[in-house]
Amino acid sequence: MKKISIITLSVLIFLSFLATSKGMSLRSLGVELHCRCIQTESRPIGRHIEKVELIPANSHCEETEIIATLKKDGQEVCLDPEAPWVKKVIQRIMAKKTTCSNWSDCGKVAR
Repeated sequence: MKKISIITLSVLIFLSFLATSKGMSLRSLGVELHCRCIQTESRPIGRHIEKVELIPANSHCEETEIIATLKKDGQEVCLDPEAPWVKKVIQRIMAKKTTCSNWSDCGKVAR
């Protein structure tokens, strides 16, 4: 009985450590357990975009996600991958990716 109490206490301490530790999330380690985009923007906002992140479909999310970071406030906005203007932005990024030496320059949207 005493051994079970020690094991239970150890598990509780470990779980409380995980729950209270700062910056220790699976997302910070690059692991997503679900889709990040619940709603997408289809209206053109190209001139407000600082950078674009492409997240290919994977075992945790069936959809390709396109997340734009806005220049003004750093807000992340999910873009509709089927919107014509978004397709053009992605084409520009892919074209730059093959010619850029620095990924941060490639991630920026050309005007």
